[in-house]
Amino acid sequence: MEQPASVNADPVQRSDSTGRCTQWRNWSGFWLLGLCNNFAYVVMLSAAHDILKKQETANTTASTSATLAMDFQGGNSSNSSHYDCNPVSTAAVLLADILPTLVIKLSAPFVIHKLPYGFRVLFCAIMAATSFLLVSFSSAVWMSILGVIFASISAGLGELSFLSLTVYFSRDVLGGWGSGTGGAGVAGALLYSGLTQIGLSPQITLLIMLVVPFAMLFSYFFLLVLPPSLPQWKSRDPEYTAVGSEDRQRLMDDSEEEEQEKSTPEERTTGPLTLTEKLHVIKGLLRFVLPLGLVYFAEYFINQGLMELLYFPKSSLSHAEQYRWYQTLYQVGVLVSRSSLCCFKCRKLWTLSLLQVLNAVLLLLAVSYQFLPNAWVVFPIIFYEGLLGGAAYVNTFYFISKETEDRQREFAMAAASVGDSLGIALAGLAAFPVHRHFCSL
Repeated sequence: MEQPASVNADPVQRSDSTGRCTQWRNWSGFWLLGLCNNFAYVVMLSAAHDILKKQETANTTASTSATLAMDFQGGNSSNSSHYDCNPVSTAAVLLADILPTLVIKLSAPFVIHKLPYGFRVLFCAIMAATSFLLVSFSSAVWMSILGVIFASISAGLGELSFLSLTVYFSRDVLGGWGSGTGGAGVAGALLYSGLTQIGLSPQITLLIMLVVPFAMLFSYFFLLVLPPSLPQWKSRDPEYTAVGSEDRQRLMDDSEEEEQEKSTPEERTTGPLTLTEKLHVIKGLLRFVLPLGLVYFAEYFINQGLMELLYFPKSSLSHAEQYRWYQTLYQVGVLVSRSSLCCFKCRKLWTLSLLQVLNAVLLLLAVSYQFLPNAWVVFPIIFYEGLLGGAAYVNTFYFISKETEDRQREFAMAAASVGDSLGIALAGLAAFPVHRHFCSL
């Protein structure tokens, strides 16, 4: 008598099916974590700006609100300058948002291993929810600023923690994380803009967005298949071996297994990293961090120092509309390239950096000499800028994960996350004199 198919099912096939399900859950979980981690960061400044405007004047217009919503700031505050500048460089807002993140990324990698991942995720979710509540019920400037700072703390600690967390999973989850962070820029801007556009107040919109921190908790605690080696609620044993090696080994493909087998006994040394070893790891990371920082310096120099000045008065689009389209195309470019790791990888990180610098030089000359005919020529350049930035981010962390020894990988992923924030902060500082120069003409 023929047995039911389920009885005769090949155990290997069942195992493969379970493995694919686990892999899909983990990829989706990291995608959602990336989206939630950066979402508050994207939304907070636009909401804070709207509320600050409301506090400053009762005559805030809907067009100003919509402009602010697209990437933290926008609009056109006319003055006597030919460039139709805002009174204060948009870099000022960028610095207020990035500096808390930069401080965390510079210091936390040396001590964060003492805090188990479960507590880290809870803290990030609480900080994000607090930022939404503070800005929503803000009655003074300091409350709005504090809300932005809390969002920055949540995003900074979350990024270095979730990048470190990827070492406990198969390497493909980096693609999910990168795609999710890219999606946050588009989703955050469009959702906030859409809800306020249909008539909801910024306060109600932010209260609705409290669902995001809960989605982060759901993704981590229920969607991810957490390996047994993960230090969830207590610090790992001081005599731990290479991070998650058994769990990770089980998920690696054949080629990665061969690479693992070739590792030397020295690379599998047990015990936590000493301060000297951590400094040695950081020295080795410079070949990744420097090109990543340069990409983001050039990228945000364009976004905060030049983009507002790329204004074409004879265009059918207003200054606010041109700026919004620049920001939208930039975010779409970032989303596309951060989602490309599954089909395209680039080890030549310095090439991406130099191409981004060329972008910045081209647009600086365009602002200075005004040789570009209209905004439609700028649109593909801005989209290309987003592609380069997103590609540099995901490829940097992919190759750090691939080329770093098992024992050093968790620290390396956290420490390298400072590259983009450092580049952004320096770009904000450099954008001030550039903005002042052109607006004084």
